Amino acid sequence: MRMSVVDVGSNTVRLVVADAEGGVPLPVHTAKWKLRLSEEVGPDGRIPEEAVRRLVGAVAAAGETAQKWGAAGPLAFATAVVRGAPNRLEVLRAVRAETGARLCTLPGEEEAELTFLGARRWMGWRAGPLALFDIGGGSLEVAFGRGRLPDFVASLPLGAGRLTREFFEGEDLPSAATVKALRREVRHQLRDVAARIRWEGPRTVVATSRTFQQLGRLCGAAPGRQGPFVDRHLERRELRGCLDRLTALPAAERHRLPGISAPRARQSLAGAIVGHTVMKTTGVSRVTLCPWAIREGILLRYIEDGASWWADVTDRGAELPPTAGPVPLRVAASPSEGPRVPPRPAGNPAAAPCSRE
Repeated sequence: MRMSVVDVGSNTVRLVVADAEGGVPLPVHTAKWKLRLSEEVGPDGRIPEEAVRRLVGAVAAAGETAQKWGAAGPLAFATAVVRGAPNRLEVLRAVRAETGARLCTLPGEEEAELTFLGARRWMGWRAGPLALFDIGGGSLEVAFGRGRLPDFVASLPLGAGRLTREFFEGEDLPSAATVKALRREVRHQLRDVAARIRWEGPRTVVATSRTFQQLGRLCGAAPGRQGPFVDRHLERRELRGCLDRLTALPAAERHRLPGISAPRARQSLAGAIVGHTVMKTTGVSRVTLCPWAIREGILLRYIEDGASWWADVTDRGAELPPTAGPVPLRVAASPSEGPRVPPRPAGNPAAAPCSRE
């Protein structure tokens, strides 16, 4: 069986075509279209008409490409930039009317759940209790679990693109006061989630997303051309040093650093601040960079749970007339609900206050 998935993100539209024989999605072709939707969103969050037209064109091209590679119509979803737009339904309906693709948005918590599934399968059961961090353009997803799907998920408005617009707009070389204010806001947003992750004490912590991959490369991880099976890690101490390098450079010059691409140079500082802060507040000194994320998670769920699962997802996410009976969303625990496992012994290092690194 050959499948495809289309991911409409803040910066790009990405297509993955994969063979799913044996229950494992193995990529045979990938493609991307650079739209930079987040840069065109108005102050009210609306996606302008011209950007919608370009989005429609990219989704149409992705569908045609998938068809050329022998895959059925892609499983198409959009992340925070579309999810948070006041004209979201207009965008989704325009894409469907012009391309036939049933583009939908996913709640941030469901994005975290699917990303966790992809990471769990990549890392395997030997990873044990697993925590996940994923920095997108509009949001940060955090998850923790001991099984196939997470026990706890959270989605916070801490995306690299969003924070760049909110804190660094008009500042090519951010001031120390602005950087400090951003750190304070990120710590505030992470307070309860970080406490939960420290309490759980994960054995393994993974990071996904292009932002973390570029930060890893900046800190010395192997380049992508060496393939997905090379072990890649990101140390908090090294990231702290690279943060100083990013802060000292104007946005236009950050792409000269290893791993920082020109399109993401402007938001690289905000992404690094979020990455370092989430590691520090959760007491994590090292993360493993995982190549599988939400796209692979969607393919895995489709393979394992069938077309009816995706029909339910699109019915909820597109708010269009349903094609199948609704299925209740799986609700993950929130920090306010308290722990689901017995308290850990006093003195557990995972619950200790974070260091000053």
